[in-house]
Amino acid sequence: MSRTELTLEKTLRQVTACDEEAARIAQSRWDSIAKPLHSLGWLEDVIVRIAGAQHSPQVRTEKKILVPMCADNGIVAEGVTQTGQEVTAIVAENFLDEKSCAAIMCRMSGADIRPIDIGMATDTLRVEKRKIAYGTRNFAHEPAMMRAEAVSAVETGIRLACELKEEGYSLIATGEMGIGNTTTSSAVAAALLGVPAEEMTGRGAGLSSAGLHRKIQVIREAIERWNLTEQDPLTVLSCVGGFDIAGLAGLFLGGAYSHIPVLIDGFISSVSALLAARLCPLAVGYMIATHVSKEPAARRVLDELGLSPALDAGMCLGEGSGAVASFPLIDMAAEIYHKMNTFEQIRVEAYQELQ
Repeated sequence: MSRTELTLEKTLRQVTACDEEAARIAQSRWDSIAKPLHSLGWLEDVIVRIAGAQHSPQVRTEKKILVPMCADNGIVAEGVTQTGQEVTAIVAENFLDEKSCAAIMCRMSGADIRPIDIGMATDTLRVEKRKIAYGTRNFAHEPAMMRAEAVSAVETGIRLACELKEEGYSLIATGEMGIGNTTTSSAVAAALLGVPAEEMTGRGAGLSSAGLHRKIQVIREAIERWNLTEQDPLTVLSCVGGFDIAGLAGLFLGGAYSHIPVLIDGFISSVSALLAARLCPLAVGYMIATHVSKEPAARRVLDELGLSPALDAGMCLGEGSGAVASFPLIDMAAEIYHKMNTFEQIRVEAYQELQ
């Protein structure tokens, strides 16, 4: 099937479970390495998870990329952000000039970066355009997007993941840029989890108390207006989501379809992962949690996915920064996994699993 024929419906039908045998072999390799059992914690777990996702115990981590999905959100008209939509395009261009945090971190960790304009309110000269529309509508008054637009945005992410697989990438990190996207993410998360808006909503990039109150209010009213706690995931996305969330959900689904692990970044990324999981539960096996954001709902979303992050560093920047920060940890884990001597090689009796 060509990428252009790969629809959301076909993807959901054809995603398969991770390879449990590959994961078992990877775990056996860790258990044979000359060190106390399970002593590297997440570093061991992530390699086992990658083996299962790649369907091979010959874990590959050498070619990595961060994909920040960039989009604007009509809800900013309600005063739920500290800055305007013009910032989205500025930072999107900065990704290409190593002038953003995530771009600098990519260079330091040996990862590529590929920002995608999936729905910015303006056009830029260099950011790759896969634009669904020039931003979403204001969900305080009408659905953020049409259902067909939501599906198209998800399919954009699916096809991009497949392209990256063909280009030889072994790990995809998710990132985003879009003023107002903690509002859309909080709304989607509150609706999918059936949790009150005030428990899922934070200050984002620095709202005042009055701004936070307004943010919670518009989310609560939208969820009540469309009865979103009783709706399917695509309806929730269409009503209160963003094109960046949709595109990232597609990356997670495309990663599962293509057998390539996809790294969850912070809150917005984790909400996209939750959306993907609601559409395709098997996709969770291809996801890697990297850090837990400082946003109030971040840990709750990861717990819902059943995933444990590597880092709890008080970060809430977004852009993919937390995911990229985990790349060096994964590289170190892979180096140990592939190269460290076993108990047999150093002629030492192996540790035994004890209760």
